[in-house]
Amino acid sequence: MRRIYNAQKALAYISDLKSASKTIGFIPTMGGLHQGHYSLIEQSKNANDVTVSSIFVNPTQFNNTEDLDKYPRTIEADCKGLEEAGCDIVFLPTIDEIYPGGAAQFEVSLDLQGLDAKMEGPHRPGHFAGVVQVVKRLLDIVPATHLYMGQKDYQQFTIIRHMIRELAIKTKLVVCTIIRENDGLAMSSRNRRLTKEHRDDASILFRVLSQAKEWINHKSISEIETKALEYLNIPGFKPAYFEIVNGHTLETIDHINGVSEVVACTAVWAGDVRLIDNMRLIASDNIH
Repeated sequence: MRRIYNAQKALAYISDLKSASKTIGFIPTMGGLHQGHYSLIEQSKNANDVTVSSIFVNPTQFNNTEDLDKYPRTIEADCKGLEEAGCDIVFLPTIDEIYPGGAAQFEVSLDLQGLDAKMEGPHRPGHFAGVVQVVKRLLDIVPATHLYMGQKDYQQFTIIRHMIRELAIKTKLVVCTIIRENDGLAMSSRNRRLTKEHRDDASILFRVLSQAKEWINHKSISEIETKALEYLNIPGFKPAYFEIVNGHTLETIDHINGVSEVVACTAVWAGDVRLIDNMRLIASDNIH
């Protein structure tokens, strides 16, 4: 696996590969890698000539410096995992490589049309603007043919899909199924911060989402949301929201009639760790 640290060298190398008609799959990460990330590598390898990943903890998407400081930084272990997964290239930039001269000049002027104003938005002001900024910058450096993201961050990939369309970026977004632990908990770097007690109970999110999927054709939206919040309110856990939304617009819905993509999204505080998850209750053929 080739390691590249310099943005100009990364761009030149990837551009040469594309000039040779190679397809490029790209998986941007912030490190703290787990099987969910490696599954994206696998899907990219199955569909592309070259698979590239990056590890960069982006400061502009953290509205809380404490969260930034706590984010796991395990570069060598991550690189070993990427190599074992068959990744061809890993891009390991510093902040100065991503934002030479400061992050302000790399801000992206884009109307997110309210996609950032709901669910995680109020809790993390400025977060999604930072995500848009870093993904746009990374795609400028790694102009991949395909970008792979996991479904777990449903709001995030919906916003990136919007960015790609609005800015006419010539990269196809591929959204991949959530990878879960044996008890249903969605894999996440944050899970490492859970206490044993909270980890033992964290499968409640998957169980409630699965129950919502069973109920969707038999109960009203408001009844499902109310019951879900009640079930999630167990000792040590504090539900932030449980919303059933249009999977394309993220708008809350009152009924499922005529909605081709219906998704339940939830966030819960497990102690001081915020867990997010979602499940497609009614699904169209794809969510690209």
